[in-house]
Amino acid sequence: MSELNKGHMPTDEQLTAFIDGELDAADREWVERLIAGDARVAERFDFLSRSALPFEEAFEPMLAEAPAAKLEAMLAAVTTAKKSKARAAGIGRRGFLAAVAASFVAAIAIDRAVIGLGRRLSKPDEDTEWRAAVAEYLSLYTADTLSAPAGDHVQQVAQLNEVSMKLGLSLAPEAVAMPGVEFKRAQILNYDNKPLAQIAYLDPESGPMALCIVQSAKGAAAPDMESRRGMNVVYWSSATHAFMLIGHAPIDRMQQLAADVMARLVA
Repeated sequence: MSELNKGHMPTDEQLTAFIDGELDAADREWVERLIAGDARVAERFDFLSRSALPFEEAFEPMLAEAPAAKLEAMLAAVTTAKKSKARAAGIGRRGFLAAVAASFVAAIAIDRAVIGLGRRLSKPDEDTEWRAAVAEYLSLYTADTLSAPAGDHVQQVAQLNEVSMKLGLSLAPEAVAMPGVEFKRAQILNYDNKPLAQIAYLDPESGPMALCIVQSAKGAAAPDMESRRGMNVVYWSSATHAFMLIGHAPIDRMQQLAADVMARLVA
């Protein structure tokens, strides 16, 4: 890679090759100097280093879905002159395929923006992180996880009272009940040193579901929706708390259940 363009900002491919230990000694020293002396390079290096996958593996799912015959035809159609210029710039077959894969990512991002998801992807906020944490652990739940008896009305009241006290929000069994979905338990978890309420349910049709609540000072926000870890999420906030309903049920059903709960909680 010694003949590659060594500007002030290495490419992502050069940085990932550095991370994967694929550079020779001279090029590795060059990248190390840039990381030490340029904050932009250091920031990009930190970002790429957080990935648990090597560069090549990270693109494998997209390349597997890409039209292989088309890609091969595109490669074959590249003229000798263009190939020479690509080699001079340090772009080989791997770089070309990576660039094509990146174009697929860009196209997907544009499509999502068109249907209204682009804003949420490009402008994450503090709410995004706690919803991601909830989705991460709830994705491990199965129907067996919630197979234990839910307890009687008195036990439900006791659990919700404890959650209410920790959260500063009055919760009653009637307020968090959902038609056709069995209440299983209410408990307090910890997220970022703050109480996070989890009210778990078991839907006979779609499996585990949860209404989760945290304290929030961001102010009221109307319901919105997203998909996380293969589950549908409806989330909203009041002046003092942020809420999310997450589960495997179809999004229209999730929206209806969330609307019912939200109406009772603010009543």
